[in-house]
Formats: sequence, C-alpha cells, structure tokens
Amino acid sequence: MKAILVRLGLGLALSAAPLTTWTQADDAPPAWAYPVNPPDFKVQPDDGAPRHVPDSTAAFTLTQARDLFFALDWHPSDHPPLPDIVAHGRKPDVMACGVCHRADGPGGPENSGIAGLSAQYIVQQMADFKSGARTTSVPQRIPPQLMIKTARGITDTEIEQAAAYFSGLKPRAVIKVVETATVPKTRVAGWFLAALPGGEMEPIAGRIIEVPEDLEHFEMRDARSHFIAYVPPGSVEQGRQLATTGGNGKSAPCTICHGPELSGVGPIPGLAGRSPSYLVRQLYDFQHGTRAGPWSPLMAANVSKLTLDDMVALAAYAASLQP
Repeated sequence: MKAILVRLGLGLALSAAPLTTWTQADDAPPAWAYPVNPPDFKVQPDDGAPRHVPDSTAAFTLTQARDLFFALDWHPSDHPPLPDIVAHGRKPDVMACGVCHRADGPGGPENSGIAGLSAQYIVQQMADFKSGARTTSVPQRIPPQLMIKTARGITDTEIEQAAAYFSGLKPRAVIKVVETATVPKTRVAGWFLAALPGGEMEPIAGRIIEVPEDLEHFEMRDARSHFIAYVPPGSVEQGRQLATTGGNGKSAPCTICHGPELSGVGPIPGLAGRSPSYLVRQLYDFQHGTRAGPWSPLMAANVSKLTLDDMVALAAYAASLQP
C-alpha cells in the first residue's frame, strides 16, 4: 500500500515536471486531459503539523490526507453522516469512497464528481469497472486503477450503501470556466494539473487547463475546493450549439438524453457543472472503445465523428452550466 500511496502522489509535491511542451500525436489521448505523474514525482514528507482549511475547526495531517481508508471530513454539517464504506472503506482492497471523491462527492479533475448521480447509474458504473467494460485510454493512470481494484473487492450491499448516500446529495457549482487565449504554465501535481508559481503564461493551444484555486486545500481533500477551467475563446458557444443541435449531423443533440440543461434524466447522468477534464476523457474513451457498458453503443455512435476540438467545446459548455 505504501507503494500505491507514493505513486498516487496525494499531498503537497516537492517537485514535478512542468508541462511546457504539448505535442499531440494524431488521435493520441490528450496529455492535458490524462495527466500522468512524472517518474521523479515526489510528495512532501509529513512534518506531523496539523493542517487546516477555511471555515472548519477540524485538523488533519498529511499522513491522514494520504490514507486511502480515511476520508477527511472537514465540513460534516454539509452532508448526512457518512456510511462506513464512504468514510473508511474495507481493508485491504476497498478504498474509502470519500477519499478520492471527497466526503460529499464533488471529486476533482483527476476523477469524477458523483454527488447527485442516480443510484442506478452509480451501481452500473461499479459493475462496469468490475467486469472490465469500463477502463481508460491511458492505463498507467492510478485513479482508474484504484476504481477497478475497489470494484472487484466491494460487495453489492456496500455499493448500494454508497450509491444511496451519494445519489441523495445535491451537487454544487465548484468550477469557474474562463475563456482565454493564454493560460498559466502547469505541472502534474498528483494526476491533475496545478499552476506553476511565478505566473508564467503560455498559449492555450486548443486545450482545457483545469487547476485548483488553492492547491493545498484541494490536496488536503477539502470538499469545498474550487477550480478554474481555462478554455479556448469561443468554445462555450461552440459547445452549446453542438450540444443543442448535434452540429448538422455530426452527432445527436446531447440534450435529447441528458436533458435540456444537461442536468441528467433518470439513470442518464447530468453533465452540467462537471469537470471538463473528466468529460473530455469520457468522450475520448467512448470514441475509442475503452469505456463500454449498457449505454456505450449509443454514446459510441454519437461521438464517432467528434474531433478533439469538438470534445473541448462540449466539455467547456457543460462545465459552464449550473449543476
């Protein structure tokens, strides 16, 4: 488990390779959407000092923040009591759901926000992770590896408990979408991007650059963390037109299945307010067959003609909506 924690890279990084060159091979998974920790990635040693976040009387150490079987709950008044499977998981193979997805389910750019998703959808995704129907286009990323490992060890009863808890929560708006031609230079800070200190900028170059507003608070698993998603100029409107019209036959309108405001319909998940990095990964994975399951044939058909620019636009538009 110690090796997994080091590879997972949770906590404050001492060093990580800057992402200064963004070359994209034809049809390769976009590196900015699938960040991978560099080989020399290091995390800050725990000095034992208690950490704090705004508007909370709690205190936790870096070691506690890196414990995959202990969900830090900074704001217990924000949600009902955590089921044990969410708070602690079950050793040795079932990690606490509230660690990666946070105590009340907002998640982060490296995984998925799951607050407010239907219980039926959550149960199906766990089945897909377990069966191998849902994988990833970049297998070396640790977050999906942990999901697959957890899905293979968790019981049906535990899944139902977690699904009931997260489906009963109301998702919150945590992402600010900013259209811009230039973005902060970034580094990989634990399977997600973080702005480099110093404020140096570079062209956005067709990417989405999603970073925490406060890196330390997010790494300390504060569920109230917020993010800035920098997107190319004009992409929100381009995404709106594609989502609502299908782009003159390029795809079907997303609003048919996901609802007029992309807030979801029944077991079909809402897209509004979700991490745009996550959304691009899902569109790419559906298009390339690494995400399957009951709805995958319909999704695969609708994403087959999308370019990466289309995916960026759709994700930017969805992220700009209120969840």
